[in-house]
Amino acid sequence: MSVRKKSADPKGVLTGVHYLDGDYAIAEGALAAGCRFFAGYPITPSTETAERFAERIPLVGGVFIQMEDEIASVAALIGASWAGVKSMTVTSGPGFSLMMENIGLACMMEVPIVIANVQRGGPSTGLPTLTGQGDMMQVRWGSHGDYEIIALSPDSPQECFDLTIKAFNLSEMYRVPVFIMTDECVGHMHEKVVIPPAEEIEIVERKWYEGPKDKYLPYKPDVDLVPFMVKAGDGYRFHTTGLTHDERGYPVINAECQNWCVRHICDKIRLNADKIIEYREDETDTAEIVVVSYGITSRVAWKAIQDARKAGIKVGSLRLITVWPFPEKKIEELAGKIKAFVVPEINLGQIKREVERAAKGKAPVYPVSHCGGWVHNPNDILKVIKEAAK
Repeated sequence: MSVRKKSADPKGVLTGVHYLDGDYAIAEGALAAGCRFFAGYPITPSTETAERFAERIPLVGGVFIQMEDEIASVAALIGASWAGVKSMTVTSGPGFSLMMENIGLACMMEVPIVIANVQRGGPSTGLPTLTGQGDMMQVRWGSHGDYEIIALSPDSPQECFDLTIKAFNLSEMYRVPVFIMTDECVGHMHEKVVIPPAEEIEIVERKWYEGPKDKYLPYKPDVDLVPFMVKAGDGYRFHTTGLTHDERGYPVINAECQNWCVRHICDKIRLNADKIIEYREDETDTAEIVVVSYGITSRVAWKAIQDARKAGIKVGSLRLITVWPFPEKKIEELAGKIKAFVVPEINLGQIKREVERAAKGKAPVYPVSHCGGWVHNPNDILKVIKEAAK
């Protein structure tokens, strides 16, 4: 893939050492990445991100709009993105559910947008002010039909900043919605956040079409499977729709076009998965037990891993930074070498099922489930590690 890169615009970069919560860090990461349009509807525990945007984005020449609801928020992002502006919103569980129709539209229209979900306990209104990780399958499968997205999971305010920049870069690179799947604990956690100088922040530019205006095809895949974009209003005549469409963007209602269209929006992510996926390993090469974790749970699990090692158990850690696309190859590779996986998460086994699927029966998977409201007790994770090691 030929990727154009540049340094960040200094106007949006608050260089220095700060004491920020994760929600604020998401806003600062977005501004550093070049986000200049935010449309959202306040919802706990993500509202602080919107507040930070409302305060900061006018100072860098951007626009903040409080929308009438969450589905309208995503509609506004789609329009702004087609106008050439990097755009994002934030939400939590109930609002995320309302966004799903237009998330599917964004996937079908191949629009680069970024959405942060600061997860809370659910379902329904659930626990507005307390943590959860129950939206991890919803982000992958919440809209209807076949499509692919990218989802990242930060475990600290620093990663909220860093991964928001990465989310925008991936979104621009692959013309796809990218999600920052954080949670109430990380969102409201205050820690040191180091924001580097603008010239040290690498920004991916969108693939702009530069050919004759009458030859532009909005959905013609380039060699990397990602079509070029133009800015609405720049004199290009094109059509974009949520209907099954051809390279021109014109609706074509038959099975042949459906096969081409849907496979395209899936293949551009699936065939580039190895380039997209990121994780952190610790002592997996000598481990008998591997703890697979993500987000705030990875920090709690680390205490259990250290205690297990002190007890003489060979435990490794696989922390998922990219949750979707899922690191199937790495899980299968580890499954052939170890005794078992342990998967703690603040839900009733959503990613545990993915680990089981990817392991293909080569190693058992032990869940450490939690319905939400607070983080795990590390001793509960340690207990399951010891059980798996027997």
